[in-house]
Amino acid sequence: MASSAAYANTILILGDSLSAGYRMQADQAWPQLLAKQWQSEQPELTLINASVSGDTTQGGLQRLPALLKRHQPDWVLLELGGNDGLRGLPPRAIENNLTTMIELAQQSGAKVILTEIQLPPNYGRRYLSQFEAIFTTLAKQHDLEVLPFFVAPLIEQDGMMMEDGIHPTAKAQASIAQQVHTFLTPLVERKANSS
Repeated sequence: MASSAAYANTILILGDSLSAGYRMQADQAWPQLLAKQWQSEQPELTLINASVSGDTTQGGLQRLPALLKRHQPDWVLLELGGNDGLRGLPPRAIENNLTTMIELAQQSGAKVILTEIQLPPNYGRRYLSQFEAIFTTLAKQHDLEVLPFFVAPLIEQDGMMMEDGIHPTAKAQASIAQQVHTFLTPLVERKANSS
């Protein structure tokens, strides 16, 4: 049986507006709701939300080394790439930035979870296929768990998306928190039990 110390896990979320709580109070955003749920279920887990609205993979790459040094996380959840894609940046550049972040986190001893990102359909089939392939490719190359795009189940639900069609509303945050909880908790427990 694992000791209680084995369950001490620090999870760093490095994301953009989808995780930062765009146009809402910080405590309404899904990472804070998830952290609150874990406080009652597994108080040994510490969740640090380092997400910034508007952030890109380049911005995340610039911020990551200091975050790794400061927090020494056991897990890094990368939720970046959406703003790069919305700007039409070259998929290769996005992939290169994510690759470097993955390698930096792994070198620090953290396990990395990659969040799948999807773009609106008006970006064209060719760009969309190249963009979405980034996440599949990196997951295979680095043997990563991939969190399915948590906005996708919300798009057709009333009141869950803002007028821009990109950002979830405050009402949607509990649903996202539950999606991430269902995905992430078994991974954290599995790592703790193998420690």
